Amino acid sequence: MSAVVTPAKQPAPVDPAEDTASVERTSPLTRPLVRRMLPLLAAALVLVPLAIVLWGSGSWPSELTVDIKTPLDDAYTWVVQNRDTNPVFLYFLLHLSNWADDSVAWVDDLLQSVGWFPVIAVAVLLSWRIGGLRDRRGLGLAGVTLAAFAVSGLLGMWEATMETLALMSVAVVVSALIGAVLGLGAGLSDRFGRILRPVLDTMQIMPAFAYLLPLVLLFDIGVPSALIATIIYAAPPMARLTALGLRGADPGVMEAAASLGSSPVQRLLTARLPLARKEILLGLNQTIMMALSMVTIASVIGAGGLGEEVFRALSTVDVGAALAAGIPIVLLAVWLDRTTAVAGERMGESAGESASSWLHGPRAWALTAGTGAVLGAAGWLVFVAEWPEAWRVEIARPVNEAVDWFTGHLAEGVPVLGGTRTWADTFTTGLLNPMRDVLTATPWWLLVLLAAGLALLAGGWGAMCTAGLAMAAVGVIDVWDHSLDTLSQAIAGVAVTLVLGFAIGVLAARVPLVERVLRPVLDTMQTLPQFIYLIPVVALFNVGRAAAVAAAVLYALPAVVRITTQGLRQVDSAALEAARSMGASTFQQIRQVQVPLARPALMLALNQGVVLVLAMVIVGGFVGSGALGYDVVFGLQKSQLGVGLSAGVAIVLLGLVLDRTTQRPAKQ
Repeated sequence: MSAVVTPAKQPAPVDPAEDTASVERTSPLTRPLVRRMLPLLAAALVLVPLAIVLWGSGSWPSELTVDIKTPLDDAYTWVVQNRDTNPVFLYFLLHLSNWADDSVAWVDDLLQSVGWFPVIAVAVLLSWRIGGLRDRRGLGLAGVTLAAFAVSGLLGMWEATMETLALMSVAVVVSALIGAVLGLGAGLSDRFGRILRPVLDTMQIMPAFAYLLPLVLLFDIGVPSALIATIIYAAPPMARLTALGLRGADPGVMEAAASLGSSPVQRLLTARLPLARKEILLGLNQTIMMALSMVTIASVIGAGGLGEEVFRALSTVDVGAALAAGIPIVLLAVWLDRTTAVAGERMGESAGESASSWLHGPRAWALTAGTGAVLGAAGWLVFVAEWPEAWRVEIARPVNEAVDWFTGHLAEGVPVLGGTRTWADTFTTGLLNPMRDVLTATPWWLLVLLAAGLALLAGGWGAMCTAGLAMAAVGVIDVWDHSLDTLSQAIAGVAVTLVLGFAIGVLAARVPLVERVLRPVLDTMQTLPQFIYLIPVVALFNVGRAAAVAAAVLYALPAVVRITTQGLRQVDSAALEAARSMGASTFQQIRQVQVPLARPALMLALNQGVVLVLAMVIVGGFVGSGALGYDVVFGLQKSQLGVGLSAGVAIVLLGLVLDRTTQRPAKQ
């Protein structure tokens, strides 16, 4: 369950009785933003004519490019030739690779050999205990667990599900430990926190694919690369939230603990960590969900499991087979999300439970473990380890037949409406192609200047330098045209996402019934791994850039809707009441009161929408988005490290540009 950031406290309404001097001080020529832009404009007046004279004003000049593809390909060749002889590989990386392979194989063999019935029985009992043996939440969680595992078996995906669980289990344990240690250091040391913050920022901006390419170079395609990539991708939220929880400990409690003579270690164990339990558990929740998402994506480098089944089906546009593998992924995500969410809700409740009851406290855990052992042993003796063939349900054929019927009747040729694939073609030719053409025809120096100017307005001089240099670096590594193609898809996706997200968010903020109806839908959408969004858009829009943009919109929409709704709802009720008393209509209240006061939250929604859309547009390389997404997939599949890694670097650079140009404005 994704956390929603609470907007900052709303500023007090401006007194309408401003004097003339105040008005003059806020005139356009003396506003801080304009004054901030003047140095950049002055520099542009000098540098832009010089750049035009030296390198022209078309696409990125070849004189300013650096060939990084050839050295990367040479590095890949060297690694392949020296993998078995170089000491770094023999005495470090090889041991790390063997550990990763052996640990995942051990867990997978355990789950497969124990058999399906003991696995289901133990998982259901543990979920029931976590939710409470006498609590409705416990029964509900046990039902979700049973449905997740049973449906996986019924769809013929039991072995693939166990492979995914094995890889995810190892990744989550290691990610949580690393994240907790880093979070502990950042929470207790300001200096370490300042050093760690930019590292975590970069790791969270970086799209998932960018983790895969260098690891493939070091560990080759297979489970080790997938596991280590998942660990790196999933550790940051645990580190961030652990540090947040430790820093947010009640000062009064900490002062009381110190006054009792406790040592720093005692205060950490008896005060800070217990007070930070909910934040730490939320970090574990986020780590689990990100690990599941990354394990699914890592199937492209040989991770196996459910992700590989989805990837194989999508590569042949077999929607039925993709759905059969996608449903267990969704159910696993819902199960893991609900389990950690319920555990977080019950934090602190156990203190009031009766320790003498067999349904509470340590005895309940013992009862659960004993019952699970008995049921597991009985199931192992009675049932075979593999899921029975007779209990499998084939859905691929009927789903494909339904898709064929839809394609023949609703995708094209529908009177007036045209059909979904007609919409996709119109969207591509009417918006994506012109936007790409405009970007590629724009002078390179103007795009760099625009990136720097927008970042300066949004975040200050530091953001301007980062955005300007990142945009220029895209051209330096010689992926300018493909990056602009990807940027056009991201801009189109962001535009659609913001229109839908702000409209739905405003409606949900004004109508409580709409918010209640949307809540479970948004919860479900935020638990889905990225790959799953590709399945419905392929069925609706076929492969292509429009399908990739549609998947990006679906992926980013929940975060935008949630943040917008929460920001508008937290607007000062006194300001709204004053507007109503003056006869303002609903539209006027939204436009003149709620939107201005909720501006920090809306800017945060914009920032999150931009980053999420870009991440999903890259995943759209699997369904024909082309440009950087295709380059990354091609590089991974064909071992073309130069093509793939240069595209991955460009993705990171575009992410930095978009993040810095849409981040929350600095306080004026």
